[in-house]
Amino acid sequence: MNEEEILMLTIALPKGRILKDALDLLQEAGYESPFSIQDSRKLIFTHKDTTFILVKPADVVTYVEHGVADVGIAGKDVLMEEDRDVYELLDLKISPCYIAVAGLPSYQDTGVMTKIATKYPNIALTYFKSKGKQVEIIKLNGSIELAPLINLADQIVDIVSTGTTLKENGLVEYEKIVSITSRLIVNPVSYQMKDERVGNLIERFEKVIEKQKIKG
Repeated sequence: MNEEEILMLTIALPKGRILKDALDLLQEAGYESPFSIQDSRKLIFTHKDTTFILVKPADVVTYVEHGVADVGIAGKDVLMEEDRDVYELLDLKISPCYIAVAGLPSYQDTGVMTKIATKYPNIALTYFKSKGKQVEIIKLNGSIELAPLINLADQIVDIVSTGTTLKENGLVEYEKIVSITSRLIVNPVSYQMKDERVGNLIERFEKVIEKQKIKG
């Protein structure tokens, strides 16, 4: 690996709702991130000594774990769901939401095993076990709200941001499981090999977070 490769820092950014918050944070931290990334179909952007790759939120951890990206911005939900070999360095305090149990307002627990539809099977199973409740987990990758409406499941466990999607589908929230924000993660090898670059990124982010905390 030559010196130029060592100095180049690759950052994995999640598509979707977290992206704008992530780009705003980078700009506040003094990084000249390619804001045109939001309006482009390109997936790789390089500016000076930093490369940004745009990936699905659930894949950020994979890219960082395998060293394709040195660091990444990932939701705490992904980190809780999957046991991956990455370091979680900093709570960025962006894109706040939470994971909750929800379902139809008419649902009544009959005492038989409850069917839970979710894209977070590990989080859901751990939560219901802590409650001493046995459940059947049905893994879905999207449109989780549909499950109670067509009797695929009794309840769902899913991310809630505003609650609008639940309401629009006639569902109500039963219980909040855990609050979620986005985190800065790093590949263990990159943490050692590019410690100055990673350390500088952390310092910049911490200053922005502290400034926002004072404003708030």
